[in-house]
Amino acid sequence: MRSIPDFPKPGIIFRDITTILKDPDGLTMAVDGLAKAVEDCDFDLVLGPESRGFIFGVPVAYKLHKGFVPVRKKGKLPAETVSVKYDLEYGSAELEIHKDAIKPGTRVVIIDDLIATGGTMEAICKLVREMGGEVVKIAFVMELAGLEGRKKLSSYDVASLITYPGK
Repeated sequence: MRSIPDFPKPGIIFRDITTILKDPDGLTMAVDGLAKAVEDCDFDLVLGPESRGFIFGVPVAYKLHKGFVPVRKKGKLPAETVSVKYDLEYGSAELEIHKDAIKPGTRVVIIDDLIATGGTMEAICKLVREMGGEVVKIAFVMELAGLEGRKKLSSYDVASLITYPGK
């Protein structure tokens, strides 16, 4: 994984997953690792947030013969949706899932590329619960442990393939 210092602002080290994506072995290792992290769970669907959750979530769903549900930014899904608003470092955002995507009792795993502060994933978990679903496990390619995102997700089973100690 390529590390880019001072991007997008001074003091930040950006962890660039495009190096994993372009490398056949790296991509295979990431998808296989995520699939292995959730394969023993009893679940119905894989959820993946826009956009890198799509990249990793779909092949995991395919590999484990599960359906995939996209979690999108507001206004991107064509049918009736359920949404959740949440706070970002500078402002707020809103995510949506199709209203018919998760039925009461549906058990899901969530796949994404990165856990940083945990705010986006916390909002997605809230949305799943409000729809009557259950988050069985959350798996990430990488974790920035210094941002303590796991604290917001402490009531969930969380796995990450790569952990960076800093921010």
